[in-house]
Amino acid sequence: MNYDCSSHGLPKRQRLESYLDRLFGYAFSLTKDRERAQDLVQICALKSLSAERVPVDEPAYRAWLFKILRNAFHDEVRKKSAAEIVVDELDGDGEFNRNNSQGLDVSSVEQKLINTLAVRKALLKIRLEYREILVLVDLAGFSYKETACLLGIPAGTVMSRLSRARKALLDELSRRQSRRLPLRIVRSRK
Repeated sequence: MNYDCSSHGLPKRQRLESYLDRLFGYAFSLTKDRERAQDLVQICALKSLSAERVPVDEPAYRAWLFKILRNAFHDEVRKKSAAEIVVDELDGDGEFNRNNSQGLDVSSVEQKLINTLAVRKALLKIRLEYREILVLVDLAGFSYKETACLLGIPAGTVMSRLSRARKALLDELSRRQSRRLPLRIVRSRK
């Protein structure tokens, strides 16, 4: 990995700021708790800003940031011996854009919002290792190779775990769909 020991290009803080939302989304997917996610992002920011050597190229820099955050999460879990945390709601990269000023079909917009919320809820119900791999590959956009490096596992494991994670997410979505009661239209009799 090529490291930069000087301040060429963007200032450290400005470079980091462009990744804060994505880091928060990843942290939230790990912790399932807003405050803990914010704390992890702060730890990541402090460590990255105080580092003397920083990767030069953007893909390596992005992976480096996510690895710092992931290591901070695992350090916290080891210290607290906590397995699961109560969920409020997911925030981050998959957020629905309500400010689109182009003419939109209202039912289409509502359906997209419903689908987004359903996926977010289902994502929070699956195992951490599955949630983590889905967020890294499907939401953060890391390649299989980058994800393998970040998680310290072989690329083949990334592919098989991602396949199982996607199936688990689909199963959870299917379960949620089958539990949903059909709406019944009640007409008033006059």
